Amino acid sequence: MTLKIALVQTNSLVGNIAVNFNKITEIVIKTRQQSPVDLMVFPELVLTGYPPEDLLLRHDFIAHTHSVLDELAKIAPEITLVVGFPDFFDGKRYNSAAVLCNGRVVSCYRKQKLPNYGVFDEQRYFSAGTDTCVFELKNHSIGVAICEDIWHGDIVNATKAAGAQLLVTLNASPFHSGKAQKREAIISANAKAAQLPIVYVNMVGGQDELVFDGASFVMNKQGDVVLRAQEFVEEVRVIEFDGVEPIPAYCAPPYSPLSSDYAALVCATRDYVYKNGFKGAILGLSGGIDSALVLAIAVDALGAENVQAVSMPSRYTHAMSNDDAKTQAQTLGVTYHSISIEPAVNAFSAMLESTFEHTQHDTTEENIQARCRGVVLMAMSNKQGKLLLTTGNKSEMSVGYATLYGDMAGGFAPIKDVPKLLVYALARYRNQLSPVIPERVMTRPPSAELAPNQCDADSLPPYDILDPILQRYVEEDQSAQQIIDAGFDAQAVARAISLVDRSEYKRRQSALGIRMSERAFGRDRRYPITSGYRGA
Repeated sequence: MTLKIALVQTNSLVGNIAVNFNKITEIVIKTRQQSPVDLMVFPELVLTGYPPEDLLLRHDFIAHTHSVLDELAKIAPEITLVVGFPDFFDGKRYNSAAVLCNGRVVSCYRKQKLPNYGVFDEQRYFSAGTDTCVFELKNHSIGVAICEDIWHGDIVNATKAAGAQLLVTLNASPFHSGKAQKREAIISANAKAAQLPIVYVNMVGGQDELVFDGASFVMNKQGDVVLRAQEFVEEVRVIEFDGVEPIPAYCAPPYSPLSSDYAALVCATRDYVYKNGFKGAILGLSGGIDSALVLAIAVDALGAENVQAVSMPSRYTHAMSNDDAKTQAQTLGVTYHSISIEPAVNAFSAMLESTFEHTQHDTTEENIQARCRGVVLMAMSNKQGKLLLTTGNKSEMSVGYATLYGDMAGGFAPIKDVPKLLVYALARYRNQLSPVIPERVMTRPPSAELAPNQCDADSLPPYDILDPILQRYVEEDQSAQQIIDAGFDAQAVARAISLVDRSEYKRRQSALGIRMSERAFGRDRRYPITSGYRGA
């Protein structure tokens, strides 16, 4: 007997149960009309969005979810739905999946493996389930698992031992570079070991610093992908089972690292802006590579008509920077303004003249320029209701090469977890799609242009040296000696690590940014601000 299963790769709004309920309802009704199916599988915690964090501690929030679940069961009683939701049972909260059929909840699975590492805090909110779940549909025995469960062979094996002929898993698996390939490899190994087909449905969309890539798939019992959904796109994909064998269906091409990374940045920026009610975005366009990439991301995410770029030259700004900024803005078709900061800088200098008497010119004066720019941008953001995007990259955030309340001012930092070398690679990738970033922006030495003839290399090791050091220290927790033993210059290592350790207070005050690596600042890496630890 054949069985049609719909993988529903959808984008939930955390906390808005009514919106999520309406979206699920629309998808169910539309699918029923267009392509009748037997079973529809939705992502983990689809009713609340993921992660709902301390909303889960509110009894009214959990109660609302339960009432909506009962309503959802009545929408299409002839279709079986598997829906993720937070359950409250016998005095405990669970990360659960409800099986809805014939207008009621017929079964409930409670997640057994609760991740408590990296960006995950599930043990703060949930108790672990203990039982497998297998339900019958059209002479098929179908097991249920949730996200982390499927990474563990013992859960897969136990579900098969309970009678499952195929396994569906609900997921809210956040993206990092290379995650899709890692998922498929692990699930393939588990499917092959258990000789059990696996239907893997993942959430899509941005949620604060996390972004979910979708990239749902179906594995046969040999561990081969027989269906692969697109990444970063809401869609419904249908797979048909002939007995216990899935019939090969649509397969999106395997994902390339740069295309996935860029798509993640676009998706997360779009969702952060619109889910938080902003009309669009605004950013300072310096003529440098970082702001050039952020502008391209913003336009691809929001549309040129919703993006505004502002150039703010000073006496130290090169003519080529002004020219390149204007050229890119015109190429992308965004609203563009050029506002000199010289009057503001002169006014602050005059105000502080007596206070600064008998002192040397230093980074103080450089920071005044950056903070004048921050005031201009925040004023325009407030007036127009557009979110100010900051343009700092991970290399800068790591070593504190940024000005608090200046170029760090803003509400969202798209490339905060993108190292400088990857910034260049992503810019070149974007230009392969269509040339929007002037070539000179990608070839000239990077500079903050806050002093005469200034270059980043005056203050920092070259990025082809700095970025690998930061990768080892920040993301891999290697010691200074380990990094030196790997062939890096001891002085460069000591300098970089010292800057990282001293800049925690800046990072805590920085705008939220998209998690792109396996170890981003924020949820992944929680160091104390006041600390005597020095890695060097």
